[in-house]
Amino acid sequence: MTDYKFEGWLGRTPEAINGKMEWAEYEPKKWTEDDVDIQVTHCGICGSDLHTLRSGWGATPYPCCVGHEIVGKAVRVGKNISHIKVGDRVGVGAQGRSCMKSDCPECGIGKWNYCSRGAVNTYGSVYPDGEGKSYGGYADYNRTNGHFQNGCGPGKNVGIVGVGGLGHFGVLFAKALGADKVVGISRRASKKDEVLQLGADAYIATADDKDWAKTNKRTLDLIICTVSSGDMPLQDYLKLLRVGGTFIQVGGSLIGSPQEIQEMLDFAAEKQVKPWVELRPLKEANQAVIDMEAGKARYRYVLVNEKHASKSNL
Repeated sequence: MTDYKFEGWLGRTPEAINGKMEWAEYEPKKWTEDDVDIQVTHCGICGSDLHTLRSGWGATPYPCCVGHEIVGKAVRVGKNISHIKVGDRVGVGAQGRSCMKSDCPECGIGKWNYCSRGAVNTYGSVYPDGEGKSYGGYADYNRTNGHFQNGCGPGKNVGIVGVGGLGHFGVLFAKALGADKVVGISRRASKKDEVLQLGADAYIATADDKDWAKTNKRTLDLIICTVSSGDMPLQDYLKLLRVGGTFIQVGGSLIGSPQEIQEMLDFAAEKQVKPWVELRPLKEANQAVIDMEAGKARYRYVLVNEKHASKSNL
């Protein structure tokens, strides 16, 4: 038993996407000595949250509390967790568990993020062995496995397709990695000034410039595409690549492993990579989801649990 309750914004039907999440108590997964309980202070809003709320990626196991960009304070730590102690500031990404067995084809080579035996998402997944269901970070507290808290450079011209919540990180990291030129690519010119402020050297508005593919032909060494759409002009994007160039579709490689996430965080700290975020009170989660759906975020909404977040960690 704990002296705190697990409460959060629950989606009960696909209508939750329309501002109809309900604040309620829920039953977290059964405690094991591999777990950590987190007092949530902040949680980013991702497009995957919206897809899950509306059952856009298959049937969602309602009720569901979304949110996989979690930051908070460890308030209970299992005996099997040695790298975290009570009071530590911790974070959780999109994965909450894998089997981590040495005989697992994926975990045995350090690819926990591809585990085919026991991978569990941070929310909307059922744990094996009757441990319960995973709930995300639009909440007061989160419980998850303690082990899951955690080609672009000089001489390269890099294009980032889709400069939104995810794509703006692409611009920031490409600059931090020392790319010679970073090009933001989006549909409309309305984002141009902001994308240049992020650090991009140039901007392509594919819906406002009918000759964009011809004008920029064979100018990029690497394209990172963060969008998913049946209307995506893939052939035109590929025309932007130089011979031997690389096109990366985000999502084709699932998510990063804990080791890769740690390397990314260390690099971000070293290079002072700072995302553009808008803080929104957790109590206004429904409106924030509606605004996210409407494309108003510049460039990532972060829910702030004002009960737990102090001015020092805003």
